[in-house]
Amino acid sequence: GVNPVVVHGGGPMINDMLKRLNIESRFVRGKRVTDKATVEVVEMVLTGLVNKRIVQAIMDEGGRAVGLSGKDDDLIVCEPDDPELGFVGRPIEMNVQVLRDLFAAGIIPVVAPVATGTEASETYNVNGDTAAGAIAGALKADRLLLLTDVTGVKNAAGEVVTAMTPDDVRSMIGDGTIAGGMIPKTETALKAIEEGVRAVVILDGRVPNACLLELFTEHGAGSLIRSADLPPVRDRA
Repeated sequence: GVNPVVVHGGGPMINDMLKRLNIESRFVRGKRVTDKATVEVVEMVLTGLVNKRIVQAIMDEGGRAVGLSGKDDDLIVCEPDDPELGFVGRPIEMNVQVLRDLFAAGIIPVVAPVATGTEASETYNVNGDTAAGAIAGALKADRLLLLTDVTGVKNAAGEVVTAMTPDDVRSMIGDGTIAGGMIPKTETALKAIEEGVRAVVILDGRVPNACLLELFTEHGAGSLIRSADLPPVRDRA
């Protein structure tokens, strides 16, 4: 009864390929500066190597999966996020009917965060969390699961906060409790909730069965963010 969409990144694989091709890569405010040469490598690695490995892994477990990128059927249309970053995109238009068509056929979409632009032949690199949040918002998803390599959002005492409201998140960003790489993840969560996602969970993807624990157990996993006007318990309906 669950219709998952898998949205992935592939930073280490991109770095490896750029190094092999002697293409210098630099970052501004944590985002990769993406020129024409770099975006071609990004598209090749994400839509080819990484995407198809994930599809194959799902198939090996008995599932059905199809690999896509944001360019397929204009799933994600972008404009430049910041001129300083080059071909790094910010989603401005979502066309998710292709995902619904795959759901109807019992197929799991696996989406590489490469998008088209508003001009002909434009290709944009999109942050994986940003792409996932935009897709979840367009689908009005019940859950957006942001898998990371930490146990969740932590308070000032270093303890994982299991349930939060958007106001809690803004307060923790404001006082510096949420910092570094957790800021873009929580900002993605806030935007997704504004766009109609029922709840967002930031959880440790290294934990065995992390997604199943979150979706199908009362205690869940990681940090759940949802609006204050929804029930405070982790109900699975």
